[in-house]
Amino acid sequence: MGGKEFVYLVHETRITDRPHTAGPAPRSTLAPAPPAVIPPALEIWAPDPPTWGQRMIPKGVRSAMADLGLWQEPRPLKPSVHLVQVIEVLTRYGWCQAFDFSPTGRMCIRGAQTFLESTGHVTTIDRGKAVNYLQSQLARQGVNMRFWEWNDLSHNNFRGVEAMISAASDLARKNGD
Repeated sequence: MGGKEFVYLVHETRITDRPHTAGPAPRSTLAPAPPAVIPPALEIWAPDPPTWGQRMIPKGVRSAMADLGLWQEPRPLKPSVHLVQVIEVLTRYGWCQAFDFSPTGRMCIRGAQTFLESTGHVTTIDRGKAVNYLQSQLARQGVNMRFWEWNDLSHNNFRGVEAMISAASDLARKNGD
């Protein structure tokens, strides 16, 4: 990774991925640890990744199995609900910076969207609409950069990211999406 050694730091039950530097990790960069037990309501919103067996079944076969009632495909969600689901995925699996998917399984905003799209919980079109709402919300805050670049700013923390995604979801809901 660019010649940098990565160290997994544990500090008060919190883990973060960051380039190795001298001294302890600043408190603002530490992501909250995932809960030991996932609440039942959260399991619906933050799906488990597909098993290897599920990944091996071609989409055409899955569709035929769904037609026969042997398989249930996830129902794609509209952008406002997708953005709420992104927050839930980041809460369940953990939020990170500088990676779509970190070595420890954490995700950034774009990684959570990719995960949800790959598991069928959002269509490419609705994901694009959600991205537009994220960009619009950043523009309202006076930020002129792409959302994944903003996610990686050193002063950001999970609570700020969560608030921005929530505001983008509210904007989408107000627009009927």
